[in-house]
Amino acid sequence: QISLLIGFISVNNSSWTDYSAYSFFQIVSMCDLVMILFFYIMYIFRVYRKLTCVSWPLAEFLHYLIGTILLLIGSIVAAAKSYNITGLVAGATFGFLATILCVISMWSSYKVSCITQSTSK
Repeated sequence: QISLLIGFISVNNSSWTDYSAYSFFQIVSMCDLVMILFFYIMYIFRVYRKLTCVSWPLAEFLHYLIGTILLLIGSIVAAAKSYNITGLVAGATFGFLATILCVISMWSSYKVSCITQSTSK
């Protein structure tokens, strides 16, 4: 989450020439940050226990999957159109780092929720 925030701030404070590429990166990173914050709040306040009609492990897995794919696309586009401007290169680099960390988080959430439930039955 911190690497995603650093990537967003790096891109936001740089001067860019291609507005569509970096606007997409900013929107994807902000949506990921908001959704991560949403899931943290859901788990901190244990709202998931009251809303049993939603499969929370599946929702979290799908969030990480879709967010990771969009973040990877945004980072690739941002890296391709950075034109060696340091802030944009740093934003793309932190975007790739956040993509890797999202994959690890997605795997760990799948491992905890799905594998442990199937072996405990």
